[in-house]
Parts: sequence; structure tokens; C-alpha cells
Amino acid sequence: MERLQKILARAGVASRREAEKWIQQGRVTVNGAVVTKLGTQADATKDKIKVDGKLIARPALRYVLLHKPPGMITSLRDPQGRPDLGGWLEGLGAKGHLFPVGRLDFNSSGLLLLTNDGELAQKLMHPRYEVKKVYSVKISGRPSEEDLERLRKGIRLEDGWTAPARVKITEALSKKTWLEIELHEGRYREVRRMFQALGFFVERLVRIRMGPLRLGSLAAGEYRQLLSQEVSALRKIVGLPASADEHAQKLKKKSY
Repeated sequence: MERLQKILARAGVASRREAEKWIQQGRVTVNGAVVTKLGTQADATKDKIKVDGKLIARPALRYVLLHKPPGMITSLRDPQGRPDLGGWLEGLGAKGHLFPVGRLDFNSSGLLLLTNDGELAQKLMHPRYEVKKVYSVKISGRPSEEDLERLRKGIRLEDGWTAPARVKITEALSKKTWLEIELHEGRYREVRRMFQALGFFVERLVRIRMGPLRLGSLAAGEYRQLLSQEVSALRKIVGLPASADEHAQKLKKKSY
């Protein structure tokens, strides 16, 4: 969801200031209803937005998988001036057109989905759908079987108990351990806090899977467009039709 004047400006029909005037003048409708209040939000990918009765073009839906490097903020703008997604998207020529689905903290890296498909993004982030995320984690020390069982049953954190996790050791070094852990929650710094509660410091954290998506061999800082079958698989796990176009057609038929 975005402010209506921003949608109109990005569609190229007017500047944002001019679009605000049009809204106040009652020249803009959303799904047939006249909108005059500034700050009204809409979804450009599914709402019918018209100016003086003419439908504005909907933006093509895009889906990008980025291997977020460590040292980047997962937001479009960072007040502290650290590297952020806004700067990266500007270099890609897509600033203002793509938004991150969920977050990875500053020091973490790995799979990050960016899209302008607002409906899909909201569902992927909603806890109801329990979209699984898998992380490769390097910790200091060696966890015991009891530690692993605590993770599998749930850890009590300051904001409540975590859901049971799937976890296994993938490589045991002399003083470090690599593990793979699967969660479906999206709490703030959850993986780091879980290991911290057991007395371990997380040295590296890489998200390698989200739902049907895999990071694969994509290097840090690199990105790729999703394949059509990947988009269909993502939509399927949250109960959406295989494509947004198919979904739009179904909604249209229901409205008759």
C-alpha cells in the first residue's frame, strides 16, 4: 500500500504536488469511489485508480532475489547514513518500485526478496502462513544435545517462547560450530537471541531459504529475477492463484 499521490507520480501522470491538487479537487477515484483526502493509500497492482475517468496503467509486477551482504540496512532509507536498500535500488534503477519482504539485520546476510506485489508480500510476512525460513549459523563454541533439544522445543525470550525450531549441526570445528536452523516466525533478531539465551555468540548468520526460494550460489551483493515457477510456488504456499493476473480475473468475475 502506498499514498495515492505517490502512485500517480510514479505512473508519470503528474508530479506528486500536482497529484495532491487533483486529489483535493475530486478528480481521482479508487475502485469507483472519489478520493479527496491526502494520505489515502491504495495498492497500484490491484486497485483501479482513475484520473478524470481514465484508468492509469498498473505497474508490471517484479520479483527480485537479492543476496543481501552484511553491513547493509534492510530499509529504503537509513537516517544514520549507512548503506541501505534505497541506495542499492537506485543503482539498479528501481528505487521506489520494489520493497523488501521482511528484514535481515545489519550484520546478517543472505536471501532477501524484493517485490512490488503488495498482496503477496503481506501474506508472506503474516504469521498465519508460517512461511519457513532456513538459516546457516556459525556460533562460538560447541552446543550440546541438550542445547539442541531446547531449540527444538522452544526457547523462552523476553518477548515470550519461540516456536519449536528444526536444527542440526552441519560442521563441527575445533572451537566453532556451523548449524542449520529452520523457523517460521519473524521476530526481531530471533535467531541471534535464541543462541544468546543458550550462551553462544553468533559470528555469522546467512538466510539460505525462504519457502520454496533458495539462495543457491548467488554471491553477496548479487541478485536475480525470480523464475515464473518460483513466483507460482510462492503464491501457492500463501493460498494465492499462480499469477496475479489470474487472481485479478477471479476478483473481476466475483464483482459481476
